[in-house]
Amino acid sequence: MGFPETFKALSDPIRREILVMLRDGRLTAGEIGDHFQITGAAISYHLNQLKKADLIIESKYKNYIYYELNTSVFEEVLLWFEQFKGGDSNEK
Repeated sequence: MGFPETFKALSDPIRREILVMLRDGRLTAGEIGDHFQITGAAISYHLNQLKKADLIIESKYKNYIYYELNTSVFEEVLLWFEQFKGGDSNEK
């Protein structure tokens, strides 16, 4: 995972909305697509961009492919952001 791919994937509002949807658990591409008024090909494109950035992972079960958050990448990004947090001025 590289930060450029991660931030590129996060720059799109549809991809951010997909990530919010996956916060509650894994979903199929069809279930994700039901929430948007875009083509299945467009959903596939967005899912591929999220996979390329390692923000989501896919797993197969029977005839379905499920997508879920890759929480380890989110933890890494949060740790990176944490370095910019200002210190408490009351700490010594």
